[in-house]
Amino acid sequence: METDFSFFALFWRASIIVQLVMLILMLASFQAWAIIVQKLITYSRTRREAAVFDTSFWSGEPLDELYQEIGADPDGSSEKIFAAGMLEWRRSHKADGALIAGAQARIDRSMDVAIAKEAEGLNKGLSFLATVGSTAPFVGLFGTVWGIMRAFIEIAQQQSTNLAVVAPGIAEALLATGLGLLAAIPAVIFYNKLSADSDRIVAGYEAFADEFATILSRQLDS
Repeated sequence: METDFSFFALFWRASIIVQLVMLILMLASFQAWAIIVQKLITYSRTRREAAVFDTSFWSGEPLDELYQEIGADPDGSSEKIFAAGMLEWRRSHKADGALIAGAQARIDRSMDVAIAKEAEGLNKGLSFLATVGSTAPFVGLFGTVWGIMRAFIEIAQQQSTNLAVVAPGIAEALLATGLGLLAAIPAVIFYNKLSADSDRIVAGYEAFADEFATILSRQLDS
């Protein structure tokens, strides 16, 4: 009788431990891909929003009017950083129009806090990709070792090294390693890519905050 070596057949023939390992790896892979897709969409939207805001910011429109348009609690990340700086700028003025001492430092801190919050949102979920990328191969290897041990026990019990006896158990065991690599490789690749993308986006926020702080500094000096 021909042995079925399909994925589902190998899964159902595996021991409960190996099945649990496979299920964990498949769930980790699905979750990793969900994070990858969500982050790719989020980063793309964030870059578009930043480009639109940069166009508005450098259009020559007065900053007070731009702030009135976007409001104190905008949706875009660049807009939130701008709003944080403008809000502190306005709070730093007394009723008579004079500036409260230390305005520049407070404006810088307000924008730094806003940048930190946006960076936290951008990096959320990346640690899971790093964890999957670093641990999934070892989890799969554990399943393989367990499966091979079970295969050797079966060989000893049947007292036969016939390939028909050995092959199914070895195939079931190696499937766990395959699933571990299937989960780990995309996680590592996209973790590196998404981390680099996040760093570039945050660097853009920091550059904008520096430029905006310079503009406000000129107004403070004047």
